[in-house]
Amino acid sequence: MNLAPHLPALQVVVPLLSAPLAVLLRRPTPAFLVTTLASWIAFAVAIVLWLDTGRGPAISYAIGSWPPPWGIEYRVDRLSAFVLLLVSGMAALILPYSRASIAREIPRDQHYLFYAMFALCLTGLLGITITGDAFNVFVFLEISSLSTYVLIALGPDRRALLAAYRYLVMGTIGATFIVIGIGLLYLMTGTLNLADMANRLPEVRHTRPVLAALAFLTVGISLKLALFPLHQWLPNAYAYAPAAVSAFLAATATKVSIYLLIRFFYTVFGTTAVFQDLPVSEIIMGLSVAAMFAASAMAIFQDNLKRMFAYSSVGQVGYITLGISFDSVTGLTAAIVHLFNHAVTKGALFLLLGAVTAVCGTALLSRLAGLGRVMPLTSFGIVLGGLSLIGVPGSAGFVSKWYLILAAMEKGQWPLVAAIVGSSLLAIAYVWRFVEVAYFREPSTALAARREAPAALLVPAYVLVAATIYFGLATSVTVGSAAGAAALLLGGAR
Repeated sequence: MNLAPHLPALQVVVPLLSAPLAVLLRRPTPAFLVTTLASWIAFAVAIVLWLDTGRGPAISYAIGSWPPPWGIEYRVDRLSAFVLLLVSGMAALILPYSRASIAREIPRDQHYLFYAMFALCLTGLLGITITGDAFNVFVFLEISSLSTYVLIALGPDRRALLAAYRYLVMGTIGATFIVIGIGLLYLMTGTLNLADMANRLPEVRHTRPVLAALAFLTVGISLKLALFPLHQWLPNAYAYAPAAVSAFLAATATKVSIYLLIRFFYTVFGTTAVFQDLPVSEIIMGLSVAAMFAASAMAIFQDNLKRMFAYSSVGQVGYITLGISFDSVTGLTAAIVHLFNHAVTKGALFLLLGAVTAVCGTALLSRLAGLGRVMPLTSFGIVLGGLSLIGVPGSAGFVSKWYLILAAMEKGQWPLVAAIVGSSLLAIAYVWRFVEVAYFREPSTALAARREAPAALLVPAYVLVAATIYFGLATSVTVGSAAGAAALLLGGAR
């Protein structure tokens, strides 16, 4: 049987089937093996789809052989293939790490539940990215969200339950806004197929239901991607979730929501309706700059390293949405590149912080004096990740910020150039706090007795650390894919 034509369906079906299988197996090792194998298969499929879309047109797959727009369509273009590659790749790398990390954080009799929920979360994120049906976007969004609430609640700290509940409340509000927006678009166009919807919208572009749909979708998705000031759920969710969950969410969940915002803005509504007829660009630009400064400033004053880098994520999301607001090929390229680079960088950082917590029993800076001497490899990896957040040349973060600066200069927005540089100085401040504590203070007697993290935790983390350096020097994959996707999105903009 030739499976090649069915790869888009397998991208979602394989991890989806692994979730109930993990529950049926119930034992930790078989559940781990099944879920990890499913993630590797999904990653392999994503690589093939990415290569295919790079060489040819978008791939359309009709579910049940019902042709779109009457049937549900899975659609893979350069942008969605790039995001599929990111999400499945992060899952394939984090799952091997998770086996060692959750042994210290989650009771053994709940390990199978962790793997089942992880598989469902992966299914939902991949489904959001690949589906060409608006209602299926909502369905997959709920699959990923509901599983995420459980994953966060599995954290060893009691505050994980409160963090999960807060995320549930705010996530439900965001999902409600999104489904209302989709409903209004269906009311005005009579279709749920995103491509068909895009073709029909120009006739009713200025009607109140369509404008309301744009508002509902923008606010709902912005809550999911943690755009300032709708980020209140994120710091605690990242801080108190299990280490593998924090890394996976930081690397993928907000990034898929950003993809969804780009998809609706540039593909469904079109740039004319979003950026030229309405002041959406100015609003998002203002909120992005606020995020870059306010969230980075809050990160400086955090004692918990996971909360510090969680607030950093809010600030980094601001850079991505700033690129979106430019409504230009260079700006959108910067946004997509930073979507990828920040995912790799923050994934590495949270994996390393998980190693710190596993060895030292805490992620509080005040208790980690001298960490650089006790855990030199872990500490050095955190410093390299921090340099990428700052945007030091040679790191992945520098590439993103360079393209953002180019986009700002193209628009003649010199104050934004100053804002990008100025907010990076704040990143220096909170990264330096770690450097100062880890390398310029004497370790306590208790900490001095600790040893470097085990290889099972360090190897996956250092794969991502190496990626932050590699993608800072070799940009053909990231910038090439992002520029191609941006050109197609703006070339087809109405």
